[in-house]
Amino acid sequence: MNLEYINNGYFVLKNLFDKAELAKIKDVLQVFHSRWKVQNSDFYLEKAINSAYITSAEFLTDEQRKTLFELIGSTKVMDAVLSAIPNSPCFLNTQLFFDPVNPAQKNYWHRDPQYHLNLEEQEAALCGPEVVHLRIPLVNEPGIELVPGSHRRWDTREELDIRLEQKGHKSWEKISTGQIVALNAGDLLVFSANMIHRGIYGMDRFALDILFCDPDPNVITFVNDNCLPEENIRSSLQNPDAFMNTINLKRTEHLI
Repeated sequence: MNLEYINNGYFVLKNLFDKAELAKIKDVLQVFHSRWKVQNSDFYLEKAINSAYITSAEFLTDEQRKTLFELIGSTKVMDAVLSAIPNSPCFLNTQLFFDPVNPAQKNYWHRDPQYHLNLEEQEAALCGPEVVHLRIPLVNEPGIELVPGSHRRWDTREELDIRLEQKGHKSWEKISTGQIVALNAGDLLVFSANMIHRGIYGMDRFALDILFCDPDPNVITFVNDNCLPEENIRSSLQNPDAFMNTINLKRTEHLI
């Protein structure tokens, strides 16, 4: 495993993708984004900062989906995944991050599990299963702010009060333990979904997140079957293991 990930909960690979690779992916994501905004116009205009399930067929053609699957199943992406989840990593989801329409909208500190787990369960989740974000910025952006090491430890009083907006605090306030990680187009940020973090808005950010997880049935239930590649596409990928791990686990658990 990557030592930075073990100790801090994240690591960055600079300039992993060249301009041609980024342009190909960006073209597909722009198509998805334009169609997603039409169907989700109220949500987009009100408060949206991301969308999900990009690899489904709802907004993209088979060829466009294949472009994304080729990225996810590429050797360079899977090598990064294995640095964080060395044993049978499973594909979980994709997300597209962008700036809110309202420039005054505040960002917010959070741990991903807080949206479906209570406090006791959130603390227990720090022992696993692991969920990992791979963020690929398509343009230079301010990046993300993280609390190093918080993927393996519980919140300090300051962190908890701000994250949960307790005792008069707001989730957008500065946390003294936060560290900004600036990102440029072509970089790859790998970080734990369990850690305390927040996005930084601005510079017309446009970033693809690919999520992977440990082979745990409770996490796999969140996978949308329509976002998985068909067999003819899987067979053409450099490394389809994450997709196959998901499919095989869902079959074992009778989730497909």
